[in-house]
Amino acid sequence: MSPRPHFLVLTFPFQGHIAPALRLARRLLAAAPDALVTFSTTEAAHSRMFPAKPDDGGAEVPDDDEVGGRLEFLPFSDGTVAGYVRTGDPGAFNAYMARFHAAGARSVAGIVDAFAARGRPVSRVVYTLLLPWAADVARERGVPSALYWIQPVAVFAIYYHYFHGQDGVITEHRHDPSFVVELPGLAPQTIGDLPSFLTESTDPSNMFHSVFTGIRDLIETLDKESPKATVLANTCQEFELASLAAVGAHDVLPVGPVLPSGDESGIIKQDDAEYMEWLDAKPENSVVYVSFGSLASMAREQLDELLRGLEESGRPYLFVIRKDVKVALAEVEAEMMGRLKNGIAVEWCDQVRVLSHTAVGCFVTHCGWNSVLESVASGVPMVCVPRLSDQHMNAQLVVREWRVGVRAQVDDGGVLRAAEVRRCIDELMGNLEAAAEVRRMAGKWKRIAAEATAKGGSSD
Repeated sequence: MSPRPHFLVLTFPFQGHIAPALRLARRLLAAAPDALVTFSTTEAAHSRMFPAKPDDGGAEVPDDDEVGGRLEFLPFSDGTVAGYVRTGDPGAFNAYMARFHAAGARSVAGIVDAFAARGRPVSRVVYTLLLPWAADVARERGVPSALYWIQPVAVFAIYYHYFHGQDGVITEHRHDPSFVVELPGLAPQTIGDLPSFLTESTDPSNMFHSVFTGIRDLIETLDKESPKATVLANTCQEFELASLAAVGAHDVLPVGPVLPSGDESGIIKQDDAEYMEWLDAKPENSVVYVSFGSLASMAREQLDELLRGLEESGRPYLFVIRKDVKVALAEVEAEMMGRLKNGIAVEWCDQVRVLSHTAVGCFVTHCGWNSVLESVASGVPMVCVPRLSDQHMNAQLVVREWRVGVRAQVDDGGVLRAAEVRRCIDELMGNLEAAAEVRRMAGKWKRIAAEATAKGGSSD
């Protein structure tokens, strides 16, 4: 009798990676009722997912009744105790990544070997961005692997072509954001809208140079697979038809949007009663939801302008703001003498639940791919304020391809001014025909996402 299918799902320890990886793990369990899934991220991230009980000092891994105990959480080592800690040292992240690659490969190899020795061999390794060594560990042990691509396929295609001979023109013009690049099979893009790691992080002195080299190593790793690398993409066929045809030699399978199903165990959760009750009291399509993701920092000037724009819009708003930024928020409120009357600020929210609420009329977002997919699946138009990585490309899809949002323009100093905040919100939530058309398109793409992920859909 052959062993049960056993997926080892590995992910980088940032929330924007953990969330889609855990959602995929649950999808795998739902699709294969006899399968086992081991979900693994770094020890520091694991401890944040499952805080220690006061009486035992150890990590608590809860029983998962939803999947009948077939989901196990087992961390790997990144060579540190606390994980990556932000410092003022521009080389800190690159130093962390060097430790992460070496220690992670050793630790995961040990996990795979231990499972084999226990008679529960891993039958497939599934890994996310920035873990190119995961495929090497699997290949050395004769275990097939699959990359889970948690950004648009368009971004994957850009990276593929960059590292297959198209780097010259991008490198030559990387300081000219308006220069237009044409890559095989893709719509023309300006340098400024390409993934920032190709234009800003190629220099070894850049603080994110290790991300550039990690993506390079990832593409090289995929090229080693025979006969073809398998790439699971968190998108659907209907979202990115042209990009799926432009990915080169790899077998890219759209399986998304991969959204929450049931309890979101492993994602930081807090009490949501206050803001949900606040939303319940608001009229349909009246609330502006604002969030720039778990990693975004915000300068005092930008916070001041954003809040002024939200207040001047005259609409109620729910603002998700990191704890360290909330200190500055209190100072701004004090200086504005209590004139921030229309909104509430929280440190965390259940974003999918918020976006699904009938009161929410638009989403002011940094355009991280998880946020974009959740907004499209909820039928909520977006004000796009991209900053780095894939976010500019994501905004292009939202505005140009799907026509479900507007692009906010920042000034020469990179600041989004209050008047622009107000203009964008009015464009999406006002009474003009343009706003009605965006809402109509948002409804269309919401239906497409639902059909793609339904039984028999293109992502099923």
